[in-house]
Amino acid sequence: MKEVVKFITLGCKVNQYETNAMTQKFIEEGYKIIEENNEEIIPDICIINTCTVTNMSDRKSRHMLRKMKEKNRDTIVVAVGCYAQVAKQELSKIEEIDLVLGNNEKVEIVKYVEEFLEQRQKKVETEDVMQSRKFSEFGDITFSEKTRAVIKVQDGCDRFCSYCIIPYARGRVRSRKPESIISEITKIAKSGIKEIVITGIHIASYGKDFKEDYQLIDLLEGINKIEGIQRIRLGSIEPLLITDEFVTRLKKLEKICHHFHLSLQSGCDETLKRMNRRYTTEQFEKIVKLLRNAYEDVNLTTDIIVGFPGETEEEFSKTFEFLKRVKFYKMHVFKYSPRKGTKAAVMENQVSGNIKEERSKRLIELSNKNEIEYNNKYIGKEVEVLFEEKKDGIYKGHTQNYIMIHCNTDENLENKIEKVLCKEVKYEFIIADFKG
Repeated sequence: MKEVVKFITLGCKVNQYETNAMTQKFIEEGYKIIEENNEEIIPDICIINTCTVTNMSDRKSRHMLRKMKEKNRDTIVVAVGCYAQVAKQELSKIEEIDLVLGNNEKVEIVKYVEEFLEQRQKKVETEDVMQSRKFSEFGDITFSEKTRAVIKVQDGCDRFCSYCIIPYARGRVRSRKPESIISEITKIAKSGIKEIVITGIHIASYGKDFKEDYQLIDLLEGINKIEGIQRIRLGSIEPLLITDEFVTRLKKLEKICHHFHLSLQSGCDETLKRMNRRYTTEQFEKIVKLLRNAYEDVNLTTDIIVGFPGETEEEFSKTFEFLKRVKFYKMHVFKYSPRKGTKAAVMENQVSGNIKEERSKRLIELSNKNEIEYNNKYIGKEVEVLFEEKKDGIYKGHTQNYIMIHCNTDENLENKIEKVLCKEVKYEFIIADFKG
């Protein structure tokens, strides 16, 4: 009988897609898979798909890798992914880790694991991703969540923001062939999944490595034609992707969700320049207006870094005032932490932890206020919700513009898109009544 395998996934939606892909590979080879939250069954093999976006991500990855051996000394622990890619020498010295694989090795992970099972010798297998120029294909992946499937359309990033290690973990931009993406989504649609999330390391760069002129908007127009898929949701996008032409074409696609996560990072031009972001706050504000003019119900979210090296009180005030004016629905606020191997890590005027904490609290308070105000606009209105799960007797799901809805009903709503009446705001979600 084949071994029992458990996956633990840290980090972004790209990692989640790749975990689904690796899981499918093991299932096809006859392995038994147990769920990540299953603590009762001890796996023979535990594969941890690591993240390295921050120092905290590194620590969490190391903690999870060591933790599995503490539970059972015989469990084979495999480190794979971004942290494994950039810290292979460090991980090779950790006793609890048996096998270290980089991002390029994910496609053939079953082969590497089975080689280890035969030889029982500690191994490090990571190619130099910076040399990769071709998208690594897993083939069609149909293993996913019940109601929403993550679709990876590209890998790598050429932007080299001064705080970010990811280009060194993922390599240069490589785009997936559109016919491969369409094939995968067509099969997923036949399985009954209604919503897909388009993701990648830098999806705005999709197609830039093709010889022919084919960009993200061309791909979205193709996906929009696939029968069965009712919602197309975009992952985090580079603001400069949003142009008049892009929005004009996007508006014609009825399946596109009116939720856009625009990665801002700072609302101060001086800070953005040190970050090596390639837009100004004036450009960003025009992009926001473009989307709000195009979609009446548009929901905009973002990422913000506080305490970036050299961020003075005046620079933070500019960011705060900009965010008050733009009024994002939700802001994911990160306190800057130096990441070894990046330019920002050796910059002068590093900001103290106390100042970062205080700035972070102010932005989180602003974000919470914005979210409640936005949600309150929907009280007494009907919205369509894709219900994803039932937990503690409550059905939970999202509107197409990504508002979380809770609904208590005896009807079976799972994986259905249904109309509900919004009744009450409870901070991060709205309580609604099923209309029937």
